[in-house]
Amino acid sequence: MTFPASGASGAADLPDYAPIPRSALGPALNDQGYYVGRVERNLYWVTDGVYQSAFLTTRDGVVVFDAPPSIGHNLRRAVDEIAAANGVSNRVTHLVYSHHHADHGGAASLFDGDVVRVGHEETRRLLLRDDDPARPLPDVTFADRYTLEVGGERAELAWQGPNHSPDNIYIHFPDHDTLMFIDVVNAGWVPIYNVNLSEDVIGYMGAPAIALSYPWTHFICGHLGRLATREDVAVHQAYIADIDASAREALAAVDPVPFYVAAGENAWAGVKAHLDTVTERAAAPIIAKYTGVLAAADIEVLTTTTTFQIMQSLRLDRGVTVSGPVHP
Repeated sequence: MTFPASGASGAADLPDYAPIPRSALGPALNDQGYYVGRVERNLYWVTDGVYQSAFLTTRDGVVVFDAPPSIGHNLRRAVDEIAAANGVSNRVTHLVYSHHHADHGGAASLFDGDVVRVGHEETRRLLLRDDDPARPLPDVTFADRYTLEVGGERAELAWQGPNHSPDNIYIHFPDHDTLMFIDVVNAGWVPIYNVNLSEDVIGYMGAPAIALSYPWTHFICGHLGRLATREDVAVHQAYIADIDASAREALAAVDPVPFYVAAGENAWAGVKAHLDTVTERAAAPIIAKYTGVLAAADIEVLTTTTTFQIMQSLRLDRGVTVSGPVHP
């Protein structure tokens, strides 16, 4: 796997990638660079085409779910737009963190005053560590489950183990037929580098099944330009399962010994040559299969790095050995 040196290429040098499937794209953005739409009844979602947020209007005010900085002040504009159109209060009373990452919560400080912030207890611990004034600490935390009730509306928050991050939670809106679960499935697109930059590969791989165990029709996945469907989650599962199967095959098929013999004293050169060969063998059929099915599948480094992470998890977490039996 090779990466261009910093400054080595610009936008004009982008390869001629495969066309993006129309099904992967969402609605057009307005002149201010955002789209706000109704999910169901008084639950709304906001996107800038790359990130997503959501909010729930209630008789007592507005509850915001995530505040990505790329949306920034447009989130406030979206709330004001919907509140004015529907004749309800635009006062934000609560903000819920899906997890601690700055790309989803870095505009949280825009909602100040008496806003109550809610998040998992691990989110609070990690935000204390990060010491970022843009992400104020949660006022209300929970360990496993928490029902947030505001103005006659409710959201069920649940932590079901680490996945993308140690604190990433499931946000279920049972009265709105909707699940919000961030940074695992990208509607119509492949994951970005390294299983969506996730910290727990096994948790990441198992999370879609947990998501599908909830009853929902609408899925707010946190990224890109449209809501996800149950079919999107199923296609994502198939993509990941195919990588898992291909990585297992490649680990079994590629003999590591010649790489270490050729490298001689340079052990790390042998490791690189061996693992690169396994990764490329495993990723190639996945890239071919999903190009035209999932957007950006032909950007090889995305599937290749995700394949590398899953292959390493097979070795380190699952115990799928690549070097033969335990030395006697």
